[in-house]
Amino acid sequence: MNLSSHLLDAIRRNVEAALVEDIGGGDLTARLIPAENVASATVICREAAVLCGTAWFEACFRNLGAGIEIKWHARDGETIAAGLPLCEIHGNARAMLSAERPALNFLQTLSATATATRRYVEAAKGTGACIMDTRKTLPGLRLAQKYAVRCGGGENQRSGLYDGILIKENHIMAAGGIRAALAQAGRIAPQGVPIQIEVESLSELEQALEAGARLILLDNFGLETLRKAVKLAGSRAELEASGGITLETVRDVAETGVHRISVGSLTKDIKAVDLSMRFETR
Repeated sequence: MNLSSHLLDAIRRNVEAALVEDIGGGDLTARLIPAENVASATVICREAAVLCGTAWFEACFRNLGAGIEIKWHARDGETIAAGLPLCEIHGNARAMLSAERPALNFLQTLSATATATRRYVEAAKGTGACIMDTRKTLPGLRLAQKYAVRCGGGENQRSGLYDGILIKENHIMAAGGIRAALAQAGRIAPQGVPIQIEVESLSELEQALEAGARLILLDNFGLETLRKAVKLAGSRAELEASGGITLETVRDVAETGVHRISVGSLTKDIKAVDLSMRFETR
């Protein structure tokens, strides 16, 4: 998957922060190893997963050792089987030891998001509904986790408050109602910026549709209410279901006919993929 200049800049910032956090003034334990020693190591995945985060992983090692070589056996977005090697690493032993934990942290976290996303995508396959992320990401890893969602087959919502408008309950109250909020959003939105409004009932949905909303978030609607919402909206707006959707319920939600399903747990409730890096004996 191609990396944009925006994402490459995020990788640089992420990795620099991680290395400073872990190494600080220097890796004391790595000094056990003579400075000139070279070593080889293999990274193993101990469970089936979707690989993601190779660029972050590589940057951790190469920031500490310019001559470190990494040979991958899989690429971001590919499914990996348990027990198989992900990559081999060769280079300065001290640099490899210092980079190991930050590198694995990125790889296990981003692979976890990609893996969770793939499960949801597969569960909704064939319905026409796409799986979307949210802003409920780990602090500092917004762009990284959104990249992981794409690797898992999902799609991205806005990156932040600066590139999309989502009108929620408090915005509606402060603006003076659904129609007033949508009208003001239309006046202030830069060209190309999406405007979405959240509704909590069929009555609010009808108000939003009458006010010209084209992208509507259905918050915590039950299955029957979702079906009614889809029928009510027809082709007038794109509908997104959100709120408490799990892997067990996502198929039922998708089959109601909504266009999009947003799932916060893809990025906030993840369980790190089990990875291990082992040096080769000499």
